[in-house]
Amino acid sequence: MRTSTTFCLCPVLVWLCFLQKCYGVSHHVPTSKVPITKNQTKLANGETEVHHRPKRGWIWNQFFVLEEHIGPDAQYVGKLHSNSDKGDGSVRYILSGEGAGSIFIINEVTGDIHATESLDRERKAHYVLHAQAFDRNTEKPLEPKSEFIIKVQDINDNAPKFPDGPFVAAVPEMSQVGTSVYQVTASDADDPTYGNSARVVYSILQGQPYFSIDPKTGVIRTALANMDREAREHYAVVIQAKDMAGSVGGLSGSTTINITLTDVNDNPPKFPQKNYQLYVPESAQVGKPVGKIKANDEDLGVNAAIKYSIINSEGAAMFSIATDRDTREGIISLKKPLNYERKKTYTLHIEGVNTHVEPRFSYLGPFKDTATLKITVGDVDEPPVFSMDYYIMDVYENAHIGTEVGAVTARDPDSKNSPVSEHGDKYFNIDMDSGVIKTTQSLDREDMPWHNITVMASEVDNPSLLSHVRVTLQVLDVNDNPPEIKTDEEVVVCESSRPGQVIQTIAAVDKDDFANGQRFSFSLLSGIPVNPNFTLKDNEDNTASIIARRRRFSRLVQELYELPIVVWDGGEPALSGTSTLTLQVCPCQWNGRVQTCQDERGLLSSAGLSTGALIAILLCIVILLVIVVLFITLRRSKKEPLIISEEDVRENVVTYDDEGGGEEDTEAFDIIALRNPAAAEELKFRRDVRPEAGWEDQDMRLF
Repeated sequence: MRTSTTFCLCPVLVWLCFLQKCYGVSHHVPTSKVPITKNQTKLANGETEVHHRPKRGWIWNQFFVLEEHIGPDAQYVGKLHSNSDKGDGSVRYILSGEGAGSIFIINEVTGDIHATESLDRERKAHYVLHAQAFDRNTEKPLEPKSEFIIKVQDINDNAPKFPDGPFVAAVPEMSQVGTSVYQVTASDADDPTYGNSARVVYSILQGQPYFSIDPKTGVIRTALANMDREAREHYAVVIQAKDMAGSVGGLSGSTTINITLTDVNDNPPKFPQKNYQLYVPESAQVGKPVGKIKANDEDLGVNAAIKYSIINSEGAAMFSIATDRDTREGIISLKKPLNYERKKTYTLHIEGVNTHVEPRFSYLGPFKDTATLKITVGDVDEPPVFSMDYYIMDVYENAHIGTEVGAVTARDPDSKNSPVSEHGDKYFNIDMDSGVIKTTQSLDREDMPWHNITVMASEVDNPSLLSHVRVTLQVLDVNDNPPEIKTDEEVVVCESSRPGQVIQTIAAVDKDDFANGQRFSFSLLSGIPVNPNFTLKDNEDNTASIIARRRRFSRLVQELYELPIVVWDGGEPALSGTSTLTLQVCPCQWNGRVQTCQDERGLLSSAGLSTGALIAILLCIVILLVIVVLFITLRRSKKEPLIISEEDVRENVVTYDDEGGGEEDTEAFDIIALRNPAAAEELKFRRDVRPEAGWEDQDMRLF
C-alpha cells in the first residue's frame, strides 16, 4: 500500500500532513502473521500455499481534523484511494459510519473527504467510519469494507475552571511561615495529552504578601510571620489558574478564598486600672453579691477565660469572688456579716489569671494581672440583735399560770443604743422590759408536748426595724395519767380449760412518757370475795397472765365473766387504774399447735350473711310454714266425717279407777334423764355450792 496526501499551502495543514506521513500505517505484514484467506491453502506440513491473482488494496490512513474550524469552505480531511483505481472514474467510493453524509462527505470519484461542520473535541474526540470501493459499471465491490478513524485535533479553546466558590478557610494567628491553609484545584477541558492546552499554573492576584501559592499543586500557605488576629482577622485571597503553562496567550480562570485568622491565647488579661473603690453598707446580706470587677482580654472564647481570686488573707476572710462565664466579670460576695462599729474598711488584692495558656506563647509574659480594691463599710441603723440565734426552754405540765419559763435578751448594735421592746404571742406572756417568758394557761404534755413561739424585738425610736427569734418550749411530763389495761381484742375462755391454764396475757398502757410509765404492777380488785374461777399472775415484765382456777366451763350455764384488774404505774407519785375485762366462754377446737375459739353466734356471719339476709330467710320459712298449715287444714275440712253409732262408741270406752301419785310421787320416774348430760355433770360438780335465789333468770354473774 501507499499513502496519497494533498499538499496544503497553510502551515498548519502542512504540519498535519507531516503527522499523516509519520503515523502512516503499512498494510504489508509478515507472511507468518497473515491469517489464511480464500486465496490461501494450508498444506499438511504446516506451510501455506498462495494462489496468485491480481493484487488489490486500499490506500488510506488515520486522519486528523482541527476543531472549531470557522472558514467559509468545508475543511479538507484527507483522501481515500484504491489500487484498483486507474484514474478513469470507474471506481466509486462509499463512506459510512459516524457522521457520514452529514458531518463528513466524500467525493465518490476522487475519494476526497471533507468536514462540513465545525467540530468540538470536548464533545466528541474521534469518529469511526467505514470506506468501500465499488466498480461503477458492475456495482461490485473492488475492496472489502475497511474501518478508519478521524480524530478531532485539540486547540486551546477552554479556560481553566474552579468549582463553585468562593471558598472559606481558616488558619491560626501567629502561625509560622509556610503553614498550609487551603488547596485549590482547577480543571481544564482541553486535551491534557496534546500540547500545553490543559497544563494549569496557579498564581495569586490578591492576597500578597500575606499568603503564597504553589504554582503546580495549588496549595495556599502563609507567607508572613506573626499575623495577629487582633490587628486583622479576615483576608480575601484571589487565585488565578492559567493554562498553556502560564505562557502568554493562555486562558485563565480565578476564584476567591476567604481566609480567617483563628484566635490563640497570645494576649494576657489586663485590668483597666490598678486601684478601685467600693461602698458596701453593713446591712449587706451574707452570700449576696456586693460588687464586681473585670479584666479585659483581647482574645476570644476559651483563650479569654479568666479566673479571679483574692490573694490577701484580710480580704479572703470576709469576701469571696467568682467568675461570671457570660460577662467574664469577677462577682464579689460577702462571706461574713459586716459591722461598721468594729471595722470600717477592707482592702482586697484581686488577681485575674487566664485558665488556658499555650506554652509556645509564654515568652509574651505572665498571663495574669492584679488590682487593688478598697471597700468602705457604710453605717446603717440596724435592727436589734438577740443574744442567741435560737432559744430552747422547758416547763413542767400543769404548772401554775404565771410560771416563769425563761428569758430572751436583745440589744441595739448601733452606737445610739436605742431601747428595745420585745413581744411574744398569745400562748405565752413576755415582759417587754426584761424579756421574761411566763405561762398564761395550764399546759398538758399529752395534748401538746412542744410549743414554738416567735419573739419580736423592735427599736422604740424606729419601730420599723424589727428582729425575730424562734423559741422552742418543751413541756416536761408529770405523772398525771393512771395506767389502763390494753384491750385490743376480747378474752376467750375455752370450755375445756383446765386449772392453772393461762387464759390470756395482758399489758398496760400509760399516756405519760417513758420515764413515768415504764414499770407496771397488776392485781385483782381487793375488797371482794376470792374469785373461784380465775386468778391473776404478775409476770413482773409489765405484763400479767389470767389463769383458770377450775376445769371445764359451760357456755350454756354462763357465757360471760367479768374480771376487775388493778394496774399500778411506777411514777412519782404512783397512780393506779382499774379495768374490767369481759371473758367469753366458747367451745374450742385444736388447729395444729394453735388453739382457736369459734363463736357459734358468728357462724352465720362468717358465712357471709348479713342481718337483713337472715331476717329475709326467716320470713320466707315462716311464710312457707303458714302455707303448709293452710293447705293441710283445707284438705281436712273437705273429708266426710265417719258415722259411728252410739252403741259402738260406748262399747269402745274402757274405764278404770287407778289414781296417780301426784306431785309427791318422786320415785315413779327420774326426771334427771331428761336433762342435758353436760348440765347434769355440772350440777354434780357444784354440789358443794349452795345455789342462790334467782339464778335461773341470770345470764351473767359478777365475781
